Amino acid sequence: MNIIKTVQQLKAYVQEEKRLGRQIGLVPTMGFLHEGHLSLAKRAREENETVIMSIFVNPLQFGPNEDFEQYPRDLERDAKLAASAGVDCIFAPSVEEMYPEPPMIKMTVTDRTDKLCGEKRPGHFDGVVTVVSKLFHLTEADQAYFGLKDAQQFAVIEGLVKSLNFPVKLVGVETVREEDGLAKSSRNIYLTVEERQKAPHLQRGLQAGVQVAEQGEKDPYRVQEAAREYLLAYSGADLDYVELLSYPELKELERVEGRMILAAAVKYSKARLIDNIIFSVNEGK
Repeated sequence: MNIIKTVQQLKAYVQEEKRLGRQIGLVPTMGFLHEGHLSLAKRAREENETVIMSIFVNPLQFGPNEDFEQYPRDLERDAKLAASAGVDCIFAPSVEEMYPEPPMIKMTVTDRTDKLCGEKRPGHFDGVVTVVSKLFHLTEADQAYFGLKDAQQFAVIEGLVKSLNFPVKLVGVETVREEDGLAKSSRNIYLTVEERQKAPHLQRGLQAGVQVAEQGEKDPYRVQEAAREYLLAYSGADLDYVELLSYPELKELERVEGRMILAAAVKYSKARLIDNIIFSVNEGK
């Protein structure tokens, strides 16, 4: 497996893969890999001849009070895990390599960011689409793989691809979970023992809300409240938000119908966790 740290080396690698007619699958990550990341890599391995994984903690998507400096980094560990999942090449640039000079052009996301995590993280998705755009260009990926745990991110990147006509197919991969239902996340290591026992209630609370919708409730507020009440009772965390929205448009609903996302974020002492369920209810049901 190749570990590449410069743009020039990556371009040369991609040029050779393209010359050989190989389809490239891209798995963008910020490293400290877990089974969720590896499921993306394995899916990419099944569907492409060459798999490139980027490992880059992108400073542009961190706010001033967020955990950029503390975000876990361990390239040696990640390289072993990536190799076990069939990755051919890791692109692990420094911040200076990715952003060698102040940008002349800045990207701004104008839709799908005023709800969920985006509402309280101004500029976050501007940073996401900037780094993803650079990765799409540098890798010339035919397909790119993203986890649906961060469903808002996937919706924003889908909008990016459509708006700028990137020649890449996006593949959303279902969330990988622990046996008790907690979504895999690099931030789970920050949970205390007691918080770890209560954290699976995040997914169970969302399931409680979805169950109300699937039983015929048409008022979005009541679906949200079913999830909210469960989380307040059992999660042991402070609620950041619980929202039911259309998906992928992320618009407020007047009625429970169509394709939707019920999403929540909760805050424990040292970790903020997100989760969601994307589901559909037929019109008139």
